[in-house]
Amino acid sequence: MQFQHLIEINDPLNPLIDTLTRDQLWRGLVLRAETPKLFIPWLDECKLLSRTEDAISRTLRYGELLVHDQVNLTPLQQVHYDVPAQKDIPASSLLITIEEPNPGALFVRFEYDTGTSDDDMDAFYNEFRRSAYQEADIDTIRIIRQLAEEGRLDLPV
Repeated sequence: MQFQHLIEINDPLNPLIDTLTRDQLWRGLVLRAETPKLFIPWLDECKLLSRTEDAISRTLRYGELLVHDQVNLTPLQQVHYDVPAQKDIPASSLLITIEEPNPGALFVRFEYDTGTSDDDMDAFYNEFRRSAYQEADIDTIRIIRQLAEEGRLDLPV
């Protein structure tokens, strides 16, 4: 199943929403990769196996389930999560891209490839997955906003 959606970050027509800078947004997305428990409450543990300037290798534990993945970083632009096929888990990926069509007009695009089919047999489950992923992404942006409000994303890149 492949799908994508876009979340608007800065809305000039809504003065009630604090504006985020591209740097703050980027630091929040990197924090999601480095410290996923802040964003995924049902995650039991995350071990960073290696970390370079542009990649993170991790093991995530959800109960008895272990998931190994690689996170590739293109600074201030993209975060790419790549999960290779392992045991009962098909290969999958998530590409998160910061878009700025006009100065200060920030959006985040989430592009999923779950490694599963889009056939009619899975239509119900795929719709459920889309909805769950979209809600998790909305929560990600909510948490990034909260961290920015607390001043936790104001450090230099």
